[in-house]
Amino acid sequence: MPNITKHRRFVATAVAVTLGATTLAACGGSDDSETQSGPAKLTYWTWTPGMDKVVDLWNKGPGKEQQITVTAKKQASGDTLVTKILTAHKAGKGPDLVQAEYQALPTLVSNDAVADIAGEAGDAKGKFADGVWQQTTLGSDAVYAIPQDIGPMMFYYREDLFKKYGLEVPATWDEFAETARKLKKEDPDVDLTTFSAADSGLFAGLAQQAGARWWTTEGQKWKVAIDDTATQRVADFWGGLVKEGAIDNQPMYTPAWNKALNTGKQIAWVSAVWAPGTLTTAAPDTEGKWKVAPLPQWSASENTTGSWGGSSTAVTTDSKNKGAAAKFATWLNTDPEALTALAKEGGIYPAATTAQTSDAFAEPPAFFSNQADFYTVASEVAKTTAPSAWGPNVNVAYTTFKDAFGAAAKNKSDFGAALKTMQDDTVADMKKQGFEVAE
Repeated sequence: MPNITKHRRFVATAVAVTLGATTLAACGGSDDSETQSGPAKLTYWTWTPGMDKVVDLWNKGPGKEQQITVTAKKQASGDTLVTKILTAHKAGKGPDLVQAEYQALPTLVSNDAVADIAGEAGDAKGKFADGVWQQTTLGSDAVYAIPQDIGPMMFYYREDLFKKYGLEVPATWDEFAETARKLKKEDPDVDLTTFSAADSGLFAGLAQQAGARWWTTEGQKWKVAIDDTATQRVADFWGGLVKEGAIDNQPMYTPAWNKALNTGKQIAWVSAVWAPGTLTTAAPDTEGKWKVAPLPQWSASENTTGSWGGSSTAVTTDSKNKGAAAKFATWLNTDPEALTALAKEGGIYPAATTAQTSDAFAEPPAFFSNQADFYTVASEVAKTTAPSAWGPNVNVAYTTFKDAFGAAAKNKSDFGAALKTMQDDTVADMKKQGFEVAE
């Protein structure tokens, strides 16, 4: 198994790629020297609601039989948890398992904080769509986590208002733009949707759908292509709609945005499978009026989507029971009983494809009681998830996106220039950290 070092050595495209100087021991799969004998007591850092109830199923069943006890400890999500994990790892006091967002995995891997569990993952790969599994392997033969939940992107729209304004559900992005323009002519006070510069994950997912590969490797160096042709296309598309006033340019998740959704001043939303939960609180008066469809495509012959959100279960290099931890991580995300409990208690949309059509998803979300096939649409869309290419400083790219695109959206200025700023800041940060970057 290839060596991994603290943000200096990385594995990609099935090749061990040296990115710097300092070498640490290979993490590999678990081995006897790193695994305590006898009963194992594991700690799992997670932010998923109700995880303690899911863990109880393990402790009373498979865990009891195998003498592996797991304790779930609630944590904050996002960058806060990544920072906490890295701090704990430096002190050699990390948990055995951690819930990790897909875009955070390269950072954890390059800091040697999570272990390669390829030897313990068994046949788990076959339980997931290729584009989902790829996010936990980083394009290598290693397996750094087991996928837990995903956020396939879809198109939400007010069915009643589409009929009122004589609009068709757009199948392509060109049709989407024409729909936005037609709506503006019908009612200048109503917007099809908004471009939210506060949501870098949404933009990343749209770029992913278009074929973007923001971080890859070239020889023994990182290659950063945030301003690649695919992403430029996405930036120009949304920047053009904002500049001409065809859509709104306000951030989402604000009182103003909630009001626009609730009163029919915004009648569509590019979001992910978890959107019903947001709509329930943001636009309570519109229950039963929304429907969901696949994301518009760049050409009518394509059928792909991006991801917005999603996480995995990783085993840390600090664990003294990596084999036991890997068994739990695999059970948690592939066992039918565990997946049903995750859906019920945690409200997640599971990454495992079989779980997406299980009894847990036989009925649509209550907010979408008018669309009986909601989860059928979602599972079909999930299968078309495009591969992603995350790097070791996603947080920097995302922060720059919010600043640069925020200013561009507010001023209705060039999104292309904002994208270049995002590229330049990300590359500069990588070099500052000591990564070798291909020009």
